[in-house]
This record gives sequence, structure tokens and C-alpha cells, in this order.
Amino acid sequence: MAEPSHDLFPIKRRGLMLVLSSPSGAGKSTIARSILDSDPEIDMSVSVTTRPKRPGEVEGRDYIFIDRTEFDLMVNRGQLLEHAKVFDNYYGTPRAAVMDALAEGRDALFDIDWQGTQQLAESAIDDLVRVFILPPNSRELERRLNTRAQDSQAVIAARMAKASDEMSHYAEYDWVIVNHDIEESVEQVRAILCSERLKRKRQVGLGEFVKGLRAG
Repeated sequence: MAEPSHDLFPIKRRGLMLVLSSPSGAGKSTIARSILDSDPEIDMSVSVTTRPKRPGEVEGRDYIFIDRTEFDLMVNRGQLLEHAKVFDNYYGTPRAAVMDALAEGRDALFDIDWQGTQQLAESAIDDLVRVFILPPNSRELERRLNTRAQDSQAVIAARMAKASDEMSHYAEYDWVIVNHDIEESVEQVRAILCSERLKRKRQVGLGEFVKGLRAG
């Protein structure tokens, strides 16, 4: 008599939302790019924003650029998982695309601040994995902001002033990484991602699979 096939009880994984937050210049965007380049199971969540497009940015890849009126309409219709005002510009995460990806077993990576993370926790805490990236010290943070040469000195000063408040929210996150070395930090995020994918709550069909194993 042939043994029953446990393929009759497949395990599917529900995707997760991996949030990387940090003060500007602490390294989260570099870490995010490395994760995206090396892991085919995770995609960047593309936010809508009212800020102007920066040189080199691509519509639909980096952000979806919209005006304030359209942004307000999306908020009122409940089409955003989270939204926030950062340095006089507005940002938000479209709900439908993320929920569809999670249902299909794909992960979504978020490069957002603590305000957006709090809102995600209110609406989708079971799907959320929160990682906060800290700089090794304030001098290094300021050096990185100056090195990337994207902002004026006035904006850099504003970002440094805001960094202290941003870092005070580290305790709201599940994991905290001090970014002494970018390659080491990337490996730490990869380890977190691997562990979170294996959590029991994300193994859809696990109960039926185990029943099949027990039945022989």
C-alpha cells in the first residue's frame, strides 16, 4: 500500500512587512538596497509622496509622486496603510499592493520613520517586523549626511536636530542594530528576516501538514 503524500497538505508562507527605520544618514537605505538586490522574495514597498523628485529617482520605482490634493483623497478613502509628514512633505503606503503581496507569500520592505511604523502597528501588527538602525555616534551620523551631498547645510542641520527625537523611539521596535559596519549590519538584517519567515504564525497550512505527518 502506497504511503500518503504529505504534498496533499502544502505549507504556504504568508509574507511579512519588514520595516527599517533610522535617523537620516544612519544607513537604512543602503541596507535596504543590499537586501533587495540579494533576496528575490522581498520587494520594496513603493510609497506615494508629495515631495519633488530628486535627480536619478524613477517614478514608480523610488516613489509615486503625487500632489497634495490626491494625497488627501487617498487618506480620506482609507487607501493608505500609513502616512506621515516629514520635513514639510507627505508620505504614505498604498494598502492594496502590500496586502496582495503578503497574501501571495511575498515580503514587503519599508523604509519609513517611527510615525509610519506606529500606524502600521495599529493596522497590521501580526505582519510587522520592526528594525531600528542606530549610528555608532553623532559625529559619524553628521559625516555621512555631509558625504552623500544630497542636502544643503540648513537641511543637514535640521536632520541632525531631529535625529535625537527619532532615536528616542528605538524601544518601539522588535530589533535594534548599531551600524558600525554596513556589511555586518546587512547580514544581521538577513538573519532577522530568515528567523521571522520561520515563525509558526506565518506557516499557512502547518496544522494540516502536521496532522498528515501524524496520520502516517
